[in-house]
This record gives sequence, structure tokens and C-alpha cells, in this order.
Amino acid sequence: MTPPRRLAVAAATLTLAVLTTSCGAVGQAVDCANVSQEITKITTEFSSAGSDPAAIEKASQDAAGKLKTLAGQYDGDLASAVNDMATVFESVNFDDPTATTDAMSKLPEIQAKAVAACG
Repeated sequence: MTPPRRLAVAAATLTLAVLTTSCGAVGQAVDCANVSQEITKITTEFSSAGSDPAAIEKASQDAAGKLKTLAGQYDGDLASAVNDMATVFESVNFDDPTATTDAMSKLPEIQAKAVAACG
């Protein structure tokens, strides 16, 4: 599986973790559910980029921009986790696969931050 495909799978996993985490306050639960739905939508769009490296890189930059916009609608650790995810998408670069792999290695930490924000 190519690094961008692994990124999409990992992002979807993050989405499911946020979605299935129990949230203490009703408002926080709504925020977590909304963020999860939007991340699912963004990662699905990213996954449809195909196998062309240029298309994947453009899709990753588009996803990063959408995630930053999404993060701007929230605050605290939830916004921070979404911004961190945007940074991972920004790092997708076929000319530097090590940078992509390094960025993807941060996804478990981002997932933990999202879960903590929603837990």
C-alpha cells in the first residue's frame, strides 16, 4: 500500500476513533460528531485522487486546506488535532517519501489528542 493510501486509511481510523469516543458534554459530542463527519468526507475525497502522483499531491493539499478551515471552527485540543492532521496531509510529497512516512508516523499521536479532546 502506498504512503498516500495508508494516510487515507489512517485518517479514516482517526475519524472512527473520534466518532466512537464518548463525549461528556452534549455540545462537545456534537462537535466531535461534526468533525468526524467532515474528516470522513475530506478523506474520502482525498482517496478518490487515483494513483497519479500529481493528483494525489494536489488532493493532499486540498485536504490540508479543508482541514485547516474545519479546525478554525473549533478551539482547544480538538482544533489542534485537526490542524495536526492537516499538517500530515501537507507532508504528502512523492519527491520526498521519507517526509510522508515521517508525517504518517504522527497519526497515532494525533488520534490520541483527538480522543482526549472528545473524551
